[in-house]
Amino acid sequence: QLQLVESGGGVVQPGGSLRLSCVVSGFSLDYYAIGWFRQAPGKEREGVSCISVSGGSTKYADSVKGRFTISRDNAKNTVYLQMNSLKPEDTAVYYCAATFSPDSHRLYRNYSEYGYWGQGTQVTVSS
Repeated sequence: QLQLVESGGGVVQPGGSLRLSCVVSGFSLDYYAIGWFRQAPGKEREGVSCISVSGGSTKYADSVKGRFTISRDNAKNTVYLQMNSLKPEDTAVYYCAATFSPDSHRLYRNYSEYGYWGQGTQVTVSS
């Protein structure tokens, strides 16, 4: 059974950092592109970042560019989202998602392209 489990969320002050992890099981990360999405109360789901199978291609939303870094360790079946200089507007539930990708360099930016989702982890940025 394919499963994704996020962790690392929590409460942090503005300017602080968190590292989210997405551990996958039931399949090899070697063939799946990954995306991070977030959804704040009353708002639509927003793409935060995505990474190709190879890890050589990444993409970030303008709102997080320069502050967030996505990475992956296929040997550990884990994808990370390092979040620095956090702002109150980063408060949301963060989800990781996976999609099978025959092209090791392709990026998937839309949530509709992902078939597998984690349960989410809450990130709250507040003083």
